[in-house]
Amino acid sequence: MKTMALSEYGPDAPFAQIDLPQPAAQAGQVIVRVEATSVNTIDMMLRNMGTDLGFAPSLPAVLGMDFAGTIAEVGEGVTGFAVGDEVYGCAGGLADLQGALAEYMPADVRLIAKKPTSLSMREAAAIPLVGITAYEGLKRAGVSKGQKVLVHGGSGGVGHIGVQLARSLGAEVFATDTGEQRLSVVRELGAEPIDFKTETVADYVAKHTGGAGFDAVLDTVGAANLTNSFEAVALNGHVATTLALAELDLSPAHLKGASLHVVFMLIPMLHDAGRETHGAILAELAALADSGALKPVVDAPHFSLTEVGAAYDRLASGNAIGKVVVEA
Repeated sequence: MKTMALSEYGPDAPFAQIDLPQPAAQAGQVIVRVEATSVNTIDMMLRNMGTDLGFAPSLPAVLGMDFAGTIAEVGEGVTGFAVGDEVYGCAGGLADLQGALAEYMPADVRLIAKKPTSLSMREAAAIPLVGITAYEGLKRAGVSKGQKVLVHGGSGGVGHIGVQLARSLGAEVFATDTGEQRLSVVRELGAEPIDFKTETVADYVAKHTGGAGFDAVLDTVGAANLTNSFEAVALNGHVATTLALAELDLSPAHLKGASLHVVFMLIPMLHDAGRETHGAILAELAALADSGALKPVVDAPHFSLTEVGAAYDRLASGNAIGKVVVEA
């Protein structure tokens, strides 16, 4: 089968077409004919940093965690899925799990779900990693009806899903971003946009919460921005972050009695722990999409499998709106 693989790691490492043996379904697996995959920040980190991350695939490396496609083969013991089913998930591209930058991909059935019928393959492939991440963050933060929720990076991959999921939970949602186009996306998704370049944290906390702070903050920017999240959260509130890779003074969170939740959705894949949870979340996200409550924002440019290098460059440029998708 055709793959687009790396023969080395590094920021300038090129993707090259390599023919590899087509995988056969093992017990508990399906083989998916990949029709689309999306590029995530963690995919870029793997390419750039390789073995420094501790879970990079062996070379030649077939990256790509997210996918949407059609089941071509079903392994022993698999129930609930059949050849021809359209599915989606986040099931490879790290450690010993082959990724989606290939014609065919093996996937643990616990990590997949039926694709939303209302979405194209291109749209469905944009959801899994960011959807699971946003879902876990909001659930850990205990978001519920009537709360005020702040999402940092509202037009980004995790952020734009988080805005919609928080609204589906009945929350009043606010989201930071900057630039006319990004703020417009935030508004269209149903959140009150906050331009972080023109409004201070103190200003928007006063404006939107009367100074009390937000019940929950989903921080998809992380690192130094966590300080802004601690400033924005209410007393005894919750901050969920997808990026905690920084040394920070936690005093502001301590003085508010705030809870900090660090979300790393790759744990089930890396440690084979609780994988069925991801399948269940994906099924729930599919139902939300088919009900009209969830619609992924897909970046405008189209990329084919052989153009995956350009797709990575697009995400790295910072100009993408929503998710960058590569189609077979």
